[in-house]
Amino acid sequence: MSRKVVRASKFRHVFGQAVKTDQCYDDIRISQMTWDSNFCSVNPKFVAMIVDASGGGAFLVLPLSKTGRIDMSQPTVCGHTGPVLDIEFCPHNDNIIASGSEDCSVMIWEIPEGGLVTPLKDPVVKLEGHSKRVGILSWHPTAHNVLMSAGCDNVVILWNVACGEAVVRIDSIHPDLIYSACWNRDGSQILTSCKDKSLRVLDPRKGTVIFEREKTHEGSRPVKAVFVSDGKILSTGFSRMSERQVALWDPKSFGEPLTLQELDTSSGVLLPFYDPDTGIVYLCGKGDSSIRYFEVTDEAPYVHYLSMYSSKESQKGMGYMPKRGLEINKCEIARFYKLHERKCEPIVMTVPRKSDLFQEDLYPDTMSPEPSVEADEWFQGKEGKPIVVSLKDGFVTTTKSKEFKVHKSLLKTTTPSSGHHDNSGKVQSLQEEVKTLKEALEELTKRVSEIESKM
Repeated sequence: MSRKVVRASKFRHVFGQAVKTDQCYDDIRISQMTWDSNFCSVNPKFVAMIVDASGGGAFLVLPLSKTGRIDMSQPTVCGHTGPVLDIEFCPHNDNIIASGSEDCSVMIWEIPEGGLVTPLKDPVVKLEGHSKRVGILSWHPTAHNVLMSAGCDNVVILWNVACGEAVVRIDSIHPDLIYSACWNRDGSQILTSCKDKSLRVLDPRKGTVIFEREKTHEGSRPVKAVFVSDGKILSTGFSRMSERQVALWDPKSFGEPLTLQELDTSSGVLLPFYDPDTGIVYLCGKGDSSIRYFEVTDEAPYVHYLSMYSSKESQKGMGYMPKRGLEINKCEIARFYKLHERKCEPIVMTVPRKSDLFQEDLYPDTMSPEPSVEADEWFQGKEGKPIVVSLKDGFVTTTKSKEFKVHKSLLKTTTPSSGHHDNSGKVQSLQEEVKTLKEALEELTKRVSEIESKM
């Protein structure tokens, strides 16, 4: 008689827990748009959520500490003329966020320290190049100021954000709607899934297909895919009988999946979130009330079910906190920001440990916010290997947050012809800076006198 041996894993007892009510963000009208993106983006400073807006599109950006009931008059980022479909914070500067919209444009915004005090209507850069709505955005993980956008015109564009230029345009590869597009860990490849049921691995600079696999999931519902360890690909989709599936592929031998598991018969699209530090993939279904998580390893069956976080309320979207924003001393390995109809609720994933000491096996060196290559160098062919940082003493930035610089002269169609004009531009920018500082000083003086009068 053979006994079933339980697979040894330090993540077997990972459990999810919602935070207390007073640590949620309440009274937010989350967007009603039927689009399969996350609707939420988070970093160690801010949480951003796409909200309902009359006459155009808007999203809300709140400092993480601003929990509780959010006032109806809370200022939003509201420069788009159509509903916002996707938002994503820049991994190299926590104050920069990109948004894609039904108005066919991509906009880059700079959020002031402490959050918005007035509605933000003017973007730092407006990127125009898509002919239909833009539903997918993804920043390059290691190159500074490189953004990928994918639209309903079946086109993928790679932008050099600093000069507002579409450097690479991939428009002849996808015959139908693009469901997902993401980078690998060092940004040397792009993975896309398409309505024609194919997965494609692309060379981002050449815009050519490296690997392709047709009919990865037989069903007609959207397929989502992410790169996991060693260049393998994890995809979620539907069978011909509309059962939800999760599959693992090796692009070098794309014939058959390494594993394909059927999960249930719900209709919500599964959004995969992969953590390269722990090898755990979290599957969050749109419209589900649960988060399933699996461990991806090198041994069959490769994708091992760990557990499931369940709640009563269904999720309309999900934000995923980068590793450097977690509470290391509480053995927190992931934090999600779950969007309900009227609120945002953080969910903490924890490995139960008795010791208060730093757990080296749970926290290997993780991705740093420091980019390893500039946009121009990357487009010219230089690879950017990820810069990693230790979390042992809590995350401390060793370098100043990468400043977001826009080359105004490059954004315009004409550039100054003489050095004289160049200097006048500098003088003008200095004058504007002085004016801004004066206004800030006046505001500060005003606030000090108000406080003194109350004392």
